[in-house]
Amino acid sequence: MVWTWRYEKADGSPAEVSDGAEEFPTQGDAESWLGESWKQLLENGVDQVVLLEDSTKIYGPMPLAAADGDEDEGGDGDGA
Repeated sequence: MVWTWRYEKADGSPAEVSDGAEEFPTQGDAESWLGESWKQLLENGVDQVVLLEDSTKIYGPMPLAAADGDEDEGGDGDGA
């Protein structure tokens, strides 16, 4: 099994990233890398990502930018 991220623009078209990590041995490794790298990907023109196991889509597209008003707000979203 190989885990990879597919990088996309907001419209779903491919976003080219020359320095993105290509393959990960586990889903956790892929997700950890994304947690550390999402800001750089966003700066390089990636708007969203899709996680793949081999060629099977696991989830996504997942936007990299926070929704308006959500940036740096921790919490659980219940308004409390």
